[in-house]
Amino acid sequence: MGAAFSRAAKSGAVAAVVAGGVYRALRARPRPFWQRTNYAGRTVDLYAGPAVALGTAAGAAVLLLPARTRCAAVLAVLAAGGCGAYDDLLGAGDPRRGFRAHLGALREGEVTSGAVKLFGIGAAGLAAGALIEERPVDRVLAGVVIAGTAHLVNLVDVRPAAAAATVLALGAPGLPQNGLAAAPMGAVAVLVADDLGERTMLGDTGVHALGAALGVAIVAGRGRAGLAAHAAGLVVAAAYGGRISRFVQVAAGR
Repeated sequence: MGAAFSRAAKSGAVAAVVAGGVYRALRARPRPFWQRTNYAGRTVDLYAGPAVALGTAAGAAVLLLPARTRCAAVLAVLAAGGCGAYDDLLGAGDPRRGFRAHLGALREGEVTSGAVKLFGIGAAGLAAGALIEERPVDRVLAGVVIAGTAHLVNLVDVRPAAAAATVLALGAPGLPQNGLAAAPMGAVAVLVADDLGERTMLGDTGVHALGAALGVAIVAGRGRAGLAAHAAGLVVAAAYGGRISRFVQVAAGR
């Protein structure tokens, strides 16, 4: 148990240092295309997104775990973060939200940034799952869990620090198992004050990277029954995504 917490502490510290450093470097040279207007009409930056993505990847890379597991974590985080960045930069102003809207546009021949994100993160989840699991069924379940967890964190990102709080709450129970959850927790913890203070946003880049990392942590610590249970829960969450987002908005109270 002590060794597991030591590994987790190292991973979280590395993630926090890298995330904080990247965030400060980006803020030192601001770019207009990384700025957005939030729900309250305030102008904030999106620098927390790439900062937590790179911090989480670094934290996962230093963990003393099997190479395939570490590679799966880094792959899932960077791919999910990259797909999120694509949507952040090219999908700004697109009013369409949710799977149905983007799949409907795809049926009409339009490839939206949301569709790219949807299929890109799904493919990354399956690739990461294939690195961790051996059997085809387990690989598919792992892919659903990784991509589904990325989507879940995105669903709750409707108010300042809501996604950050979700990552910290979901990650803490898994720390004793393999330490993988420490990477996203450390990366987001160092920036949660600026997120809550509405100086920055995680954006799609950050929430999907953090969620993918949590998904890998879940996969690495579960057998088939656990994977199936998590996958089923995440599919239900996706089906009721609108209600989940509205609940978070009401619970936030603003």
